Amino acid sequence: MARQRIVIDPVTRIEGHSKITLHLDEEGRVQEAYFHVTQFRGFEKFCEGRPFYEMPSLMARICGICPVSHLIASAKACDAILAVRIPEPAAKLRRILNLAQIVQSHALSFFYLSSPDLLLGMDADPATRNIFGVMQSHPELARDGVRLRQFGQQIIEWLGGKRIHPAWVVPGGVNERLSVERRDQILATIPGALAIAQRTLDWFKNTMEQFREEIRTFANFPSLFLGLVNRRGGLEHYDGNLRFLDSTGKIVADQVNPDTYADAIAEFVNPWSYLKTTYYKPLGYPDGIYRVGPLARLNLINGCGTERADQEWAEFRQLERGAVLSSFYFHYARLIEILYGIEKMEQLLNDPEILSSHVRAFARPNNREGIGVAEAPRGTLIHHYKVDEQGLVTWANLVIATGHNNSAMNRGVLQVARHFVHGHQLSEGMLNRVEAVIRAFDPCLSCSTHAAGVPALEIELRAADGTLLDQVRR
Repeated sequence: MARQRIVIDPVTRIEGHSKITLHLDEEGRVQEAYFHVTQFRGFEKFCEGRPFYEMPSLMARICGICPVSHLIASAKACDAILAVRIPEPAAKLRRILNLAQIVQSHALSFFYLSSPDLLLGMDADPATRNIFGVMQSHPELARDGVRLRQFGQQIIEWLGGKRIHPAWVVPGGVNERLSVERRDQILATIPGALAIAQRTLDWFKNTMEQFREEIRTFANFPSLFLGLVNRRGGLEHYDGNLRFLDSTGKIVADQVNPDTYADAIAEFVNPWSYLKTTYYKPLGYPDGIYRVGPLARLNLINGCGTERADQEWAEFRQLERGAVLSSFYFHYARLIEILYGIEKMEQLLNDPEILSSHVRAFARPNNREGIGVAEAPRGTLIHHYKVDEQGLVTWANLVIATGHNNSAMNRGVLQVARHFVHGHQLSEGMLNRVEAVIRAFDPCLSCSTHAAGVPALEIELRAADGTLLDQVRR
């Protein structure tokens, strides 16, 4: 059957560049949908021949949005190569740095990238459906978004020395202790950030009813979920073991040692994208499709471990009898994790051990291989290195959170497109919803493909004979 094709290139208001292709039949119904990541990935090859101790700072350069995640996962892989257990104060300081990044990154995703859809409407004029439109129509909420991101970025700078690509985290720990003055400086900012997080959560919960159709269709399907949990099954971003959960809420595999990730996770490449795709190996593909990130983490856990976040998590879990399946709720989960991150940082900063001067372990390479796993804002991040006897990297593999979500994003695009896209006439609202399901996952394509470029957006709808039926540019 002859088919028409819609191309959205690039997808807007995400971190990186991609396009979406929708294939229509002669009746204008969506038959297939593909999420293409058009950047080329190459960081693994750049690493070869570098001394292992350079890796954390080098890996932080993968991304300007979440450099701390790569810094920490890389440092943990190097800790394994050294075969050391880093001092507990250093682990706590790393946790604080990672939580600060999660707060600022979630704030970027929610306030800057997704709030225009939530506040101005999915069908709003794209000329105003952006952060500047939010600043005009909802100035207080826009200011809250700026302040909350500033809160996280400022903590990263105070601890790491600079907001982007800090070099403070090193193999064996961190390179400088936390002073009393700096601790008190951070603690003084906590109440204001908590207030912003709570009022944003309250507002969002009151507006969800307006998006029932999007909730029903935004990548809302059964899948597995993956993330780290601590030994009690609680929320974990820095350490712990892997847990796989199915859509009914049943644990499929628990306390899986991250060092054995390759036994549980397989990777492959689809011909239409440079982004790798993963699946749960025991179930195969496509039955082993899973999701990672804030939605997955809140589905997986037995609790958060902080007072306010536990209250909000309990309410969140009432949305479904099993796992919460709609990817629209990534936004909701992001806000709960912001609240948790602020509370947890306060807990850690009030621990007297946090001021210890014992923050780094020193050793020579004792292992030829190291694996580091941490939770990035978008999900589980894996760094895996092999080195020679001189400590030079001979092989590296990076499994990025966005790659874990690749299959789910493709399936989500198809589900949304089949519901909202129809006929021979393009509308801004229908195409924006196709993009918005990708924004719900908050993919970081600079992380997952490591390239740059700013193409223009052009969408064409063509008939079976190639005739141009409609065209949209922005």
